[in-house]
Amino acid sequence: MTGSLPIRQVAFFVEDVRAAARAHHAAYGSGPFFVADNIPLARAIHRGTERALDHSSAYGQWGEVMVEFVQQNNPGPSAFRDMYPEGSGRWGVHHAAVFVDDVDAASARFEAQGSPCALRAEMTDGFAFAFADTTATLGLMTELYAPAPVLVDFYAMVAQAAKDYRGTDPIHTIRFS
Repeated sequence: MTGSLPIRQVAFFVEDVRAAARAHHAAYGSGPFFVADNIPLARAIHRGTERALDHSSAYGQWGEVMVEFVQQNNPGPSAFRDMYPEGSGRWGVHHAAVFVDDVDAASARFEAQGSPCALRAEMTDGFAFAFADTTATLGLMTELYAPAPVLVDFYAMVAQAAKDYRGTDPIHTIRFS
């Protein structure tokens, strides 16, 4: 891989995204957080097998980096459960996200370096992302996505909300279509 891939986001797998966002806000002053429940996916392929994946996420700003809290709402295998098995009661850092020019090409490069694709998913609007399983070398997964205008604008909105935040409720509900 050529060039630097700066971390754009650090994500934690948690039991409850709202509780985690409130705790993080109280501890670090991060946020405010924008919570999307039951994020619609058109397709999710986990380690070569298409599976249902129902998840919710809370997104906020933590200094210069976005922080995400994600919870899985349905039972079964997933890239999240690969690190934190269902019923284990374990939660923690799951992935760091980076922008890449081409999700599939970057995923193939990670695979060639020994980090297989744990998840390839598409949202209902066609936006694609993938998780390279970099746990053996880095201790967490690496999320790959292209900096589409809608994504760049979302990151900018979250960062601006942090600058404008005046201490009201740190949790806001949003909806992805």
